[in-house]
Amino acid sequence: MRILLVGAGGVGSAAVAIAARRSFFETMVVADYDLGRASRAIAEHDSRFVAAHVDAASADAVAALCREHRITHVLNAVDPRFVMPIFEGAFAAGADYLDMAMSLSRPHPSRPFAETGVKLGDEQFAAASAWAEAGRLALCGIGVEPGLSDIFARYAADELFAEIDEIGVRDGANLTVDGYDFAPSFSIWTTIEECLNPPVIWEADRGWYTTPPFSEPEVFEFPEGIGPVECVNVEHEEVLLIPRWVKAKRVTFKYGLGDEFIEVLKTLHKLGLDAVSPVRVGGASVSPRDVVAACLPDPATLGDRMRGKTCAGTYVTGTGVDGRPRRVYLYHVVDNEWSMKEYGHQAVVWQTAINPVVALELLATGAWSGTGVLGPEALPPRPFLDLLTGYGSPWGMEER
Repeated sequence: MRILLVGAGGVGSAAVAIAARRSFFETMVVADYDLGRASRAIAEHDSRFVAAHVDAASADAVAALCREHRITHVLNAVDPRFVMPIFEGAFAAGADYLDMAMSLSRPHPSRPFAETGVKLGDEQFAAASAWAEAGRLALCGIGVEPGLSDIFARYAADELFAEIDEIGVRDGANLTVDGYDFAPSFSIWTTIEECLNPPVIWEADRGWYTTPPFSEPEVFEFPEGIGPVECVNVEHEEVLLIPRWVKAKRVTFKYGLGDEFIEVLKTLHKLGLDAVSPVRVGGASVSPRDVVAACLPDPATLGDRMRGKTCAGTYVTGTGVDGRPRRVYLYHVVDNEWSMKEYGHQAVVWQTAINPVVALELLATGAWSGTGVLGPEALPPRPFLDLLTGYGSPWGMEER
């Protein structure tokens, strides 16, 4: 296996550190628009790692780099505005493809808080037949959320439930960052995108529909000392992926943002600072959202200031295989102190990065295989969960 990793930011650099301990691949080319950042990501690792420059906005550039290095698998570790050129570049070069976030949505033009417009992943699913006919695999949404959360959903359907009422992905943390009043632990560009877009809900008798941002607040109890966190509806890929392969009456995604974070996001929206279209400032043309990102600390650099744990998981309710009502939370917790000590990367980016590396190893060994555009829940969950534990990062399950 010869891998092209596009993006040497927090998640990409963490993926390098995780993959460096495994032997399933021959080469990993780590490419970024900033060659220096790519070089730093592979420093201190073995000769299987190569740094390169790439313009992720150019499908031709991605395809050319794939051909130059005889790439078999492309792992997209940049923010979702670059999904389609990387996706198309991988296809043009005859490589398989993995990402952790899918192609961007566009709200319904007249009823954004009731009906879906262009949904997350629609552009990729439109190409599914071409990928299948070419015998190539695009495995989409294989981070932690989406990704591991989807695998939990498939595992619950396969082994724990006879009938599922709701699959509710619930994400929460008790992380703090010393010295900052406001310092997101993940890409603010992506966070703005998913939190300010209309959240999507799926129901078996209604299909996909939308609600206003931050709707339906609920207090969810997270395990391993994190405790209660208020979670709200947020647009996320699981709601668009899980119903395609897992039978359930309802699918939701809720994120524990906190009142302060929500108010900051609302203020950015009121001021137009969430916009991606460039505006003129003096003689320069800049995107307001890029300015916000530039003003905040790089999440990859916050690890030594962060304290606490992050939890990603899937809460499933319905009828168990014994015919009795059942409520189960399947989850994965990472302690920032542990991930920094063990890998030198903060918990949120590390938790995201481990999952595509596990998936690549399953593809390399043949434990996973497929063609077309697939989500993680389209593949058998047990090999993934077993190998995740084998990487030294076990998952948990609580009866509720």
